[in-house]
Amino acid sequence: MAAGGSATEIAPKRRRGKSALFVVGCGWAGMAPHWLDPSIRLIPSITVALLLGGYIIRTVLAAVLRSAKQPSQATESNLSQGLETWPSVDVVVAARDEQAVIGRLVERMALVRYPEGLLKLWVVDDGSTDRTPEVLADLQDRFPFLRLLKRAPDAGGGKSGALNEVLQQLQARWMLVLDADADLQGDTLERLIPYAEAGRWSAVQLRKAEVNASVNWLTKLQAMEMAFDAVIQQGRLATAGVAELRGNGQLLRLDALHSCGGFNEATVTDDLDLSFRLLIDQQPIGVLWNPPVQEEAVLGLAALWRQRQRWAEGGLQRFFDYGPQLFFGRLKASQKLDLLCFFLLQYALPMVAMADLAGALITATLPTIWPLSVVVFLLSGISIVAGCTRSSEGPALPAMNPLSLALGIVYLAHWFVVIPWTSVRMALLPKRLVWAKTLHLGEEMLPEDKLSLE
Repeated sequence: MAAGGSATEIAPKRRRGKSALFVVGCGWAGMAPHWLDPSIRLIPSITVALLLGGYIIRTVLAAVLRSAKQPSQATESNLSQGLETWPSVDVVVAARDEQAVIGRLVERMALVRYPEGLLKLWVVDDGSTDRTPEVLADLQDRFPFLRLLKRAPDAGGGKSGALNEVLQQLQARWMLVLDADADLQGDTLERLIPYAEAGRWSAVQLRKAEVNASVNWLTKLQAMEMAFDAVIQQGRLATAGVAELRGNGQLLRLDALHSCGGFNEATVTDDLDLSFRLLIDQQPIGVLWNPPVQEEAVLGLAALWRQRQRWAEGGLQRFFDYGPQLFFGRLKASQKLDLLCFFLLQYALPMVAMADLAGALITATLPTIWPLSVVVFLLSGISIVAGCTRSSEGPALPAMNPLSLALGIVYLAHWFVVIPWTSVRMALLPKRLVWAKTLHLGEEMLPEDKLSLE
């Protein structure tokens, strides 16, 4: 590829051994308090709850205050008028078996406003076995801005491999990565590009909005989760912490992407991996609440389980691969603290909680981690409310009421199953790199009585 120091050369670094150390360390942290004197058994959990609870409160408050300062559309209009020249943009989609949605994507991209001649849409047919190639061929005759690349089914590298292949041909200043089910508002680029240029960001992540949130209870909960995630992301950034890419709707400046080696083909989550390599390379990532990128939430529990396992594995992989560079490198102290707190909350807490439960069963004592878990879930509920009640464009966010909020908090507990399961699997089984495709249905929605049976 065209970058100096190819990301394809970034190989897994003893991930299995590091996974085992992570599992053992969390297991000890969760079980050890059960052998302490009952009078001090809860002190470790209460202490950590106060520290991490303070971090969450500070993050959410920063996000709420930041939302009050978000630019209005009038301000964004003035900002866009301040651009002397509009930079070129390449929109890139890696598509495999996407006949249900790829036509809709191309047609809607034709409605996105941007100066003529400066916008191209690149679609990489990544070894499709359905009618995706035929659909794309018909679309190319109708839309001059569409460029097609075809990869063999056994080309390797998954989505990262497809993105690296097209990266060699791109010459624009900005690259916008979309999933095949994505949809943008007509003015998205007119607002996103000035925001990125004015902020001197190397990358910007759009808020993800679930277009099918009203289909069933699971899609509604995912919509709540995406709003929650965007609030946390903006709060982390506002407190001099770290923001991360989320794959769909990520805008990348090409020189920054080349500087950190392109996309890593040795990971199952190209976006999370790239977030850390940009961070190490001192390339800042911004987050934009409005306008959002619209996408489909998965419809059933089986699909959610597969998707979340991949997210969990990729999330852990990046910490195992880049941990020393992150925590002992040249990052700011505030960024290191943010990463540590995030790691403890997202990955260590579920593992410790599961070990705590095992320790309680073995010793016939009460669980000890509950003060931390209660604080985290309560503050997560506050974050959900902050996200879902915030002024937003795109699909309507779920209305907040006690039942919805309670379901949202309970729903987040699925990470307390996904993280331990994935961690133990990574520690015990040989490494694997599987890019699991998420099914996109487009207009071919299933009948409502079948939506929860996947």
